[in-house]
Amino acid sequence: MSRPRTAPARLTLDAAFGIGSVHPRLYGSFIEHLGRCVYNGLYEPGHPDADQAGLRQDVLALIRELGVTTVRYPGGNFVSGYRWEDTVGPHEQRPVRLDLAWRSTETNRFGLGEFMDFCRKADIEPMMAVNLGTRGVEDAVRLLEYANHPGGTELSDRRIGHGAKEPYGIRMWCLGNEMDGPWQIGHKTAEEYGRLAAETARAMRMLQPDLELVACGSSGSDIATFGSWEATVLEAAYDQVDYVSLHTYYEEIDGDRDSFLASAVDMEHFIESVVATCDHVRARLKAGKRINLSFDEWNVWYQKRPNPHPVGDWQEAPRLLEDNYSVTDAVVFGSLIIALLRHADRVTSASLAQLVNVIAPIMTEPGGPAWRQTTFFPFAQASSYGRGRVLRVEVDGPTHTTAKFGEVPLLHATAVSDDDTGAVTLFAVNRSQSEALPLEVDLHGIDAHSLTEHLVLADADPDARNTLDQPERVTPHPATDTTVTGGVLRTELAPLSWNMIRLTRRP
Repeated sequence: MSRPRTAPARLTLDAAFGIGSVHPRLYGSFIEHLGRCVYNGLYEPGHPDADQAGLRQDVLALIRELGVTTVRYPGGNFVSGYRWEDTVGPHEQRPVRLDLAWRSTETNRFGLGEFMDFCRKADIEPMMAVNLGTRGVEDAVRLLEYANHPGGTELSDRRIGHGAKEPYGIRMWCLGNEMDGPWQIGHKTAEEYGRLAAETARAMRMLQPDLELVACGSSGSDIATFGSWEATVLEAAYDQVDYVSLHTYYEEIDGDRDSFLASAVDMEHFIESVVATCDHVRARLKAGKRINLSFDEWNVWYQKRPNPHPVGDWQEAPRLLEDNYSVTDAVVFGSLIIALLRHADRVTSASLAQLVNVIAPIMTEPGGPAWRQTTFFPFAQASSYGRGRVLRVEVDGPTHTTAKFGEVPLLHATAVSDDDTGAVTLFAVNRSQSEALPLEVDLHGIDAHSLTEHLVLADADPDARNTLDQPERVTPHPATDTTVTGGVLRTELAPLSWNMIRLTRRP
């Protein structure tokens, strides 16, 4: 007796119903002085592919292919002990320091100037964080003056003397990192941080009024102070900041893969809760402007797995947090991108944590090759084709029950319209581990009725992954059964799959 076929999922695309335009900063990433993200990752003098500045050209090529638009730097937990002046000037004069955040030895060979050189070569906008853990207002203003003032002062002339005649022009600044977390060096209460963030922002704007500033939100929605932290901080700093940050990571726990595949349910709830808090404070203060969200740390991260390279012995660039991602991880990762896009009206900046080696889409071997993890592909496809205006997608289709999130739809999807060309790209995840999901999309509300391509990331082995020995074990492949007839797209989404379907106007 044959198994009953899964009922189809249905949705309608209509250009008249949009959510908001995708800000290019949604496709940002994150570089921290943590493990091999910088040293023996992005930066490896002496590598056969390194340029004269020590940047690996093979890694730069993959970063360009990935489509990263912004990079947050230098942390992360690292920033709460960061001494920016240690990182500038001649290498031989830079001090070696102990990094308390990751119990590593920091040589400062890669510093602010090297980071800006990287951003220029990769055509990336820098997003700089200031140390509000062990430092404060004065240090933030001094760093800003060094980086952005044209010249004629001690600090700006110091930058010029270090070889950077033109100002760096950094517009976006994070006011500390995860200051709600007890693990953070210089951890503060919401009242303490809110006042410090407001005073730092006010002073920085005295020097450069047009900055875009990010206040620290909660380090996760499961932290005890979530919600009240955002409200207290924004009560103090609402007029001085433009964004509040969100951080979250997901992993499969105790074999509960169905709940893991539904992680974006939690991410969307997190976003909507922070938006509600921001808007409540706005109403209370009778403020004119609206605070947007910077989701400047997000990813799949296996924090509960045993770490083969534990933190703790003051090594230089130890192998830390080098998760090797599977097809399942990539599907969840793609679903998280869908969640960000579905809230593009308020999430106008995001940073995938991190970029190279450390929970990253790009891996390297010292002296050896660089390769793409499975998570590389959903990000690269979204960055390439998820530009334009997000259309409202409401799914009518089958659901299943998860232990953590209850009843969830099998289909998670969004669509982005390029209003200049009329092209529309649909991103979709089938959360079922075992069943293909028929999909019907009514296209009568858009002009794009010609199928360009349907690429799928799926595998018979959901734990398949790319490694040093098999760097191309998992890659996207074209679907062969997708059709558009009579203004309706019909296809079948493979079990546990990430899908990108591109549609254009008929010639």
